[in-house]
Amino acid sequence: MDYLEQIADGLAREVLEIEDLTGDEDLAKEVAREIGSSSTTLEEAFLTAMRIRRAEARALKIIARHRVAPE
Repeated sequence: MDYLEQIADGLAREVLEIEDLTGDEDLAKEVAREIGSSSTTLEEAFLTAMRIRRAEARALKIIARHRVAPE
């Protein structure tokens, strides 16, 4: 993972943690807007990281539902 992706993923993790705690789903949009005002490259990487982490969370929920408990 390169430096840009590390920064974007770190921001995404922070935002998702705060969203989980507060339920504020507008935070990601606000952060993306602020990032984009000075770096559209970082903005896009952040939005990508958000999509990837949200998709991963959905996938893990599906997997957990299908996991068979050991006997």
